[in-house]
Amino acid sequence: MLIKVPKASDCHESDVTPESLYLSRRHVLGAAVAGLAISGLSRWAAADNVERYAGVEPGKAPSWFSEKFPSIEWGAVNVKDEAITPFKDATHYNNFYEFGTDKGDPAANARALKTQPWTVVVDGEVGKPGRYALEDFMKPYQLEERIYRLRCVEAWSMVIPWIGFPLSALLKEVEPTSSAKFIRFETLQDPKSMPGQRSGFALIDWPYIEGLRLDEAMNPLSILAVGMYGRELPNQNGAPLRLVVPWKYGFKSIKSIVRISLVSEQPKTTWQSIASDEYGFYANVNPTVDHPRWTQARERRLPSGLLKPNVRETQMFNGYADEVASLYAGLDLRKNY
Repeated sequence: MLIKVPKASDCHESDVTPESLYLSRRHVLGAAVAGLAISGLSRWAAADNVERYAGVEPGKAPSWFSEKFPSIEWGAVNVKDEAITPFKDATHYNNFYEFGTDKGDPAANARALKTQPWTVVVDGEVGKPGRYALEDFMKPYQLEERIYRLRCVEAWSMVIPWIGFPLSALLKEVEPTSSAKFIRFETLQDPKSMPGQRSGFALIDWPYIEGLRLDEAMNPLSILAVGMYGRELPNQNGAPLRLVVPWKYGFKSIKSIVRISLVSEQPKTTWQSIASDEYGFYANVNPTVDHPRWTQARERRLPSGLLKPNVRETQMFNGYADEVASLYAGLDLRKNY
């Protein structure tokens, strides 16, 4: 059984008063009222939370998510003076090649993905390997809302309110051995529900693989997300479990995770295997290192239109330099891109 690990202590205070306070008050009135609130969480996103996140579609939250919902720490990490991307943009403009190569394909095709039941394997250089049903995997962890910038390598960006917990909490629990230097993540491989895996898009050798250095994974900003916009993750956004590493390009934040392995050697990641000159292992957001085919100095913040393009300067480490720059002291970021 996993043991609860305290969350990182260096979170910033939220500038936004959480609407969840009113919901939480109803939960303390009595068990009957609490039961009603939990059973109606899929409707909450479209009702009680409508003022905070307009346009949120009600979901079908699993029971473990519903049970944890009343204790979520809202606004645990926020961004200053930046508007949150509309829910429709964040859920209908996605890269998730398992469901197709067009931005709208994931929303159109991900309905067939079955996220219940779901199993996560933790293995490799750990003292406590195991295969966990997701509801058991999630039991120890306090969920937090973390509002992060998301910067795609394609030079578009969003601001998304995720719900998750620090990756460091999991790593402390599974006890990496002294040989563990990297963490390797693996996405579900299921061609029946993922049409992109059975298509002619032969560049990708499924399953999708990503990785981090162990110290990157232990950084307080790295989280495993299970929700967004006050509800569980939609399928097209990586349900039921995904990585979020906000100072790196979006393709590093692997979706629909089924395996987490601690390893001694740097794993060969999917896009690094396809085009190592374009997509390096580190993939840190760096406006001074251009992609071979476009500049990374600027980005298009969604929503954005042809007549009124929402273009802005890209920040080093996506604006998280104070928290992560020390990880790369002495490392040539032009070679280690």
